[in-house]
Amino acid sequence: MKYFKAIFSVAVTLALIWALQHRFELLSNLPLGNFLNPANGFWQNSESKHILVAEDLKIEGLQQPVTIRFDSNMIPHIFAKNNHDLYLAQGYITARDRLWQMDIQTRSASGRLSEVVGPKALEVDRYHRRMGMVYGAENTLKGMMKDPVMREVINAYTEGVNSYIRNLSPRDYPIEFKILDYAPEEWKPINCAFLLKLMSETLAGGSDEFLMTSTLKKFGAATVKDLFPDYPFREDPIIPVGTKWDFKPLPIPQPSKTFLAEQSDIKTIQKVEGIGSNNWVIAGSKTASGYPILANDPHLNLTLPSIWYQMQLEAPGVNVYGVTLPGAPCVVIGYNNKISWGVTNVDADVLDWYQIKFKDNTKNEYWYNNKWNKVTRRVEVINIRGEKPLYDTVLYTHHGPVVYENAGKKPADSYENIPVGTALRWIAHDESNEFKTFYLLNRGKNYDDYREALTYYTAPAQNFIFASADKDIAITPNGKLPLKFKDQGKFILDGTDPANDWHGWIPASQNPTAKNPAQGYLSSANQSSTDPSYPYYINWQFGPYERGKRINTRLAAMQKATVDSMRVLQTDNYSIFAQDVLAEMLKYIDPTKLDETQIQVLNILKSWNKRFDADEVGATIFNTWWLNFYTQTWQDQFGKLTDNNNLKWPSRDRTVQLLLKDPTSKWFNNTKTPVVETAGEVLSNSFAATVSQLMHKYGKPGNSKWQWGNVKETYINHLANIPGFGLGKFKAGGTGSTVNALVDGHGPSWRMVVQLGPNVKGYGIFPGGESGNPGSYFYDDMLKTWQDGKLNELLFMQSPNEQSNKIKSTLTLSAK
Repeated sequence: MKYFKAIFSVAVTLALIWALQHRFELLSNLPLGNFLNPANGFWQNSESKHILVAEDLKIEGLQQPVTIRFDSNMIPHIFAKNNHDLYLAQGYITARDRLWQMDIQTRSASGRLSEVVGPKALEVDRYHRRMGMVYGAENTLKGMMKDPVMREVINAYTEGVNSYIRNLSPRDYPIEFKILDYAPEEWKPINCAFLLKLMSETLAGGSDEFLMTSTLKKFGAATVKDLFPDYPFREDPIIPVGTKWDFKPLPIPQPSKTFLAEQSDIKTIQKVEGIGSNNWVIAGSKTASGYPILANDPHLNLTLPSIWYQMQLEAPGVNVYGVTLPGAPCVVIGYNNKISWGVTNVDADVLDWYQIKFKDNTKNEYWYNNKWNKVTRRVEVINIRGEKPLYDTVLYTHHGPVVYENAGKKPADSYENIPVGTALRWIAHDESNEFKTFYLLNRGKNYDDYREALTYYTAPAQNFIFASADKDIAITPNGKLPLKFKDQGKFILDGTDPANDWHGWIPASQNPTAKNPAQGYLSSANQSSTDPSYPYYINWQFGPYERGKRINTRLAAMQKATVDSMRVLQTDNYSIFAQDVLAEMLKYIDPTKLDETQIQVLNILKSWNKRFDADEVGATIFNTWWLNFYTQTWQDQFGKLTDNNNLKWPSRDRTVQLLLKDPTSKWFNNTKTPVVETAGEVLSNSFAATVSQLMHKYGKPGNSKWQWGNVKETYINHLANIPGFGLGKFKAGGTGSTVNALVDGHGPSWRMVVQLGPNVKGYGIFPGGESGNPGSYFYDDMLKTWQDGKLNELLFMQSPNEQSNKIKSTLTLSAK
């Protein structure tokens, strides 16, 4: 203990010296006295690996005693005698480990960062307020509180968090509070709703409408239709091709006459291709046990502390294990004795921009449905540390908030994908009750319970995968999906025309779904939800098909699959993309025209196994060559990606299609050269550029600097990027188009595999640990296991008295 404390203290001191020398931003305007105070400062945050065997605490609000068993990873297994106490204990225990994370995430979503870090966060706060995050959270809270069951859950969770906070003295504060020199405040029920808004912002908060509208105006409808098709060249959809739609669809809305609206010429950033998530389930007919196996690895930001918190929750009517979101009740991804479920993002188009026509500069009225309509105003009060509050007035139409009504309202360095003068229609603004879905799934026993639970889910739309001990498997791209005409929302819409409004909702029962298909497996990897036969419009673009193709190919080939079969697939680095195009690319390279170094590089690429493993040099060459080829193909007419260009570049899928099917397409010709190029010339030129580029950066071909794991950026930082509190950069395999989609600071935030059966068994890991305290052994104790691609067997207890050598500590909570 004393050695750990000493090492921790020296490390933090060195980090502090470094920070002071480098004018560390978070500290630059803040008093350091409290942080350095030996009685209450950071010195008090070191913790021992050795934990108390037994502990009794009295807390406010409990009705009956609660028993919490902690295992060797300090994962809590909560046993309560009623619902109220279960969620109160969940709130208490989560806050004990992750209070600062809960606080800062809530502040971010609600536009309150400036209160603790000062004016540097003002534009982030204004952006979240103007996007309607608080407005949306208020509506979600209304939906949750109308439901008596969820009202009890939310209130009990809030009570538990506050029971913990009220017992804290300054010396107990998480270290980030001390660094930033502020105190925790009482938790409120709306804070749970803010977590949902953050997820909607991450998974359903982007849009290419601005880019697509600019592209349409430059190139015209025919070219846009050609280069940006509504269905990809290659696809392996989530719902198996040929699935019958057993319902009578609602009438499909007709496109408005004003489909294309005017738009400004504000430049914007390109939407980066998502790296997505995976889930799948394989039927008992294809497993060694005879029961289904379910796997899920949601890909999100990788941070310390982790976005997830593992937990078991047991009370009358519920016994569930999985991961939770710190700050929200219930288990989000997990399993119980009867069922298991997981999620990936659907990428449904649930965010649209409407061009607004104001009557005059007062902006008191806007034109809609052939008459002037009143604008409402919402005043957002943003408190700023050390300064006077900012009163920011946001205009609201029936569509939603006008995020920036004129260019003067929009800072030059702010979010550039927000078109000026447009109103935002976003599903995250609507009244909802998503936690009810997880509440019911936590208690689910069979397929019917799963289907019932999904009817409560609004946003962000998710592909809910399912397996049961009854041997049913299913998948449902699910959420509250607007009823739209085709391509509605592909471009900015005219906000004056009611025909452009959303036309209601796709009935929940008609969301695409599949159950027990003959193929014996189901999966999703963010690709298209269905084949084109589905009668409704969900979106025109989804994640590329390669990860889904690889997963389905492997699942189709499996027989007598085991948990380890799933684990290996979760860490699979094989590239379907390279399989699709590499041979065609190599075909155009003439070795007789290459120098010695280029031939050496070519030979490495020819012998490459198409895997993006960390030590593969071929992966580096292929990836660089493709990016150069892609850039040389489109840059002359679509501008540089790095210049905040306001045009949408065609997708990788469309580029592959042109390469394979139309190599003499006009798009391969560089309009800025006097000759006419084809795909062959572009490939030869880009190959030469690739060799030169890699030689310049990494030296002679084949040395370790060329290895993929050393070339690509992979890192895990602290949630607030505090130096020394994250893992930093590390060597890893995978890329965005492989199942192991690990890139930059994104990747598999939770890997889970569940073997259903009479005795369910779960396995899982996330990159980090349960504690949010950097001074704790349990801050990152599971990191190495995650990096090695392994899973922990999860301890799923059936009673608080169950014996297990994994149990290391017991905490008893009783009423104060």
